[in-house]
Amino acid sequence: MGDKRLNDLLRWSIENSPNGAPDASAATNGAAAPASNLTPDVMAALMGGPSEADLMKASMEIITAADVTLENKLIAFDNFEQLIESLDNANNMANLGLWTPLLAQLASDDAEVRTMAAWCVGTAVQNNTRTQERLLAAGGVEPLVALATREGEPEGVRRKAVYALSSAIRNYQPALDAAVAELVAAGHAAEKVDATDMEAVDTIITPLREKAKASA
Repeated sequence: MGDKRLNDLLRWSIENSPNGAPDASAATNGAAAPASNLTPDVMAALMGGPSEADLMKASMEIITAADVTLENKLIAFDNFEQLIESLDNANNMANLGLWTPLLAQLASDDAEVRTMAAWCVGTAVQNNTRTQERLLAAGGVEPLVALATREGEPEGVRRKAVYALSSAIRNYQPALDAAVAELVAAGHAAEKVDATDMEAVDTIITPLREKAKASA
């Protein structure tokens, strides 16, 4: 996508998103950011028919750009998250090379960016073995465990990391085993359980969720 089309897309996103941008503080506190009006159909009409793959790549370009404001990055994150709610789009992230730049945002200096990145990861891997496999292969379990357990991390970041981790390990044993290994290495009590046993998985996730609330 050319620079002009990317700039037009960003400008339209900002102008047509409710209140101009998602509420960063709401995202940090674990609340859903306001959905923008930038649906794939509207974006296609605006841009002369780009594919949803183009829109995903454009959103990630905005998210990773050095000269884009935090507010505009959060808008792009919101649009990206909406796109990957589609199973096909989530599966296409690997083909588009989007896992590496997305996971890199988990290490951002901005808590709002870390929150939105974890949220997008959780959306991408929820009930989807293919993307759970890609997350594990891309080394995404370790940073999620780190965010979920890090002392001093804002509650919103930790809660979204726990959400992403929960989505990553349910019904996918390799990711669950990797998460348990990371938790044990970090000094947290955790035992390997059957990833298809939701109550057993909750014995791992619930303590992390409670610790996230306690960190507020």
